[in-house]
Amino acid sequence: MKTAQLLILMLLTTPALAAAPFTPEQEARIKVLIKETLVQNPSILAEAADAYEKQAAETQQEVVKQIVTKNHDALYNDAGSPRIGPENATLTLVTFTDYNCVFCKKFEAEITKIMKQYPQVAVIFKPLPYRSETSLSSARLALTVWEQQPKKFVALHKRLMMKKGYHDSASIAAALEKTGITLKEPSQQSLDTVNLNLTLAQQLGVQGTPATLIGDRMISGAIPYEQLEMAVKAAIKDAE
Repeated sequence: MKTAQLLILMLLTTPALAAAPFTPEQEARIKVLIKETLVQNPSILAEAADAYEKQAAETQQEVVKQIVTKNHDALYNDAGSPRIGPENATLTLVTFTDYNCVFCKKFEAEITKIMKQYPQVAVIFKPLPYRSETSLSSARLALTVWEQQPKKFVALHKRLMMKKGYHDSASIAAALEKTGITLKEPSQQSLDTVNLNLTLAQQLGVQGTPATLIGDRMISGAIPYEQLEMAVKAAIKDAE
């Protein structure tokens, strides 16, 4: 990169100095130089944007690490949150999900595949009512079953995830019937757990579902299996 281009990139990606050591004439000349350089080399803006995004991502992940440390028990040891997989797992994923989220339903298959491929991995589910009223009712239903009939949770969870589109009262009732679960009403603990999930999600910067905590990294969206596996393998290596 030419010296002038390097200077512009540095000016764009580093904080301004407390006091500019330039005369008005020098400042005017620098502005002209910046304009001319950007016009002739528009890729500099892309480089600056990439550098900014990388720095922002690193800062966000550092914040996630701090929040995970501060809320470790709420994330990993909350009795109200469904957990599947080995008790002494090498790695435990925490996935924020919504039974009305089409992307969550797609990502569910990738999570299942990971658990089959890596039997040392466990998963904790944190339902979030982000989509609609039935996001809340289905979440509370699943959490109550985990609380009262934990052995039937996986079957119900899979049945709720199978529904195309949003749930309604009929589809939720059908999920209960097909899994042989009798439940009069959701428990108070289920609501407490949902509220805890919402608080954790807010602190972690979760803006949508699915969002998955892998080690000390937060992965947003229904990422491809290859990308998920790469993150899991790296986290397992760090944990060993």
